[in-house]
Amino acid sequence: MGTVTRGTTNPNRLRRMDRWIAATHGAELRRAADPVAVDLGYGAAPWTAVELLHRLRTAAPRARVVGVEIEPARVAAARPYERDGLVFRHGGFEIPLSGRPHLVRAANVLRQYDEAEVADVWRRLCSRLAPATGTSRGGLLVEGTCDEIGRRHVWVALGPEGPRTVTFATRLGSLERPSDLAERLPKALIHRNVPGEPVHAFLRDFDRAWAAAAPYASYGARQRWIRAVRDLTADWPVTDGPARWRQGEVTVTWGALAPRS
Repeated sequence: MGTVTRGTTNPNRLRRMDRWIAATHGAELRRAADPVAVDLGYGAAPWTAVELLHRLRTAAPRARVVGVEIEPARVAAARPYERDGLVFRHGGFEIPLSGRPHLVRAANVLRQYDEAEVADVWRRLCSRLAPATGTSRGGLLVEGTCDEIGRRHVWVALGPEGPRTVTFATRLGSLERPSDLAERLPKALIHRNVPGEPVHAFLRDFDRAWAAAAPYASYGARQRWIRAVRDLTADWPVTDGPARWRQGEVTVTWGALAPRS
């Protein structure tokens, strides 16, 4: 289920997303009896799936990765890269696995779809995640968009129950203002960056906090970002703390940025 993407990919393009997943979802993967992750729509080359396995195993040594692509030729081209813990399968949004994965990463996949299609895709993918239990929040879907070399990235994290958070991540040395990240908003939000919508108000306030934190630039872009995010917490439900802010990240609850209609 789905359509073929352009397939563009580069090594290290998804490093920010992968490191965030390992840091925030690694404990769930370690607790799982068989921690399976899916790299959905990995593209014309298998680099992102290879890298995902390496990064997840720093947090969950038993993790396995299944690369899923809707284009059969891409699957055939990736097969020589299979190894212990990494296989490639032909498929799409149906996720061609017998069990339920503990992680689905769908990066730069929904960019070409209409906004109206996103909710149905999210529901389908969330329904395939490992369910929540008494000791686990269940599987995680991470869906978002980044630039060609991974400097700017915005993603939504979803559980079996639906969307949870939105994360903005950037290479701070290349950032002029936080609203530069608007061009990498995921499909569910990119057309909502207009007055009257919460995501527009958030980026506006972030730019104002960034401007107010200009004196901290003498200590480096990282300190300026940390100060700006700290100021944001007065009005926006930021869910992470300085350890993630230092990485050039900030995570906000989905409900605060969700489209109004």
